Amino acid sequence: MLEVLYFAWVRERIGEPRERIETTAATVADLVDELRGREGRYALAFSDLAALRVAIDQELADWDSPIEGAREVAFFPPMTGG
Repeated sequence: MLEVLYFAWVRERIGEPRERIETTAATVADLVDELRGREGRYALAFSDLAALRVAIDQELADWDSPIEGAREVAFFPPMTGG
């Protein structure tokens, strides 16, 4: 099982802060494709990947990063300094 975490407006669009899922995805991009295919709310949340960042097990990652063996994947908007 993979823990998927959603933060900020991603969480608002999906309507949940986290969920545990079974996935056959090999990469983050594959996972996003699976999630987009679930329901419209996921398609909306992942409609603009340029507006999102991802972390695997609390380490920043790229869309083509493998997720095999990961415990969690988190999606969030870019952080701003200030």
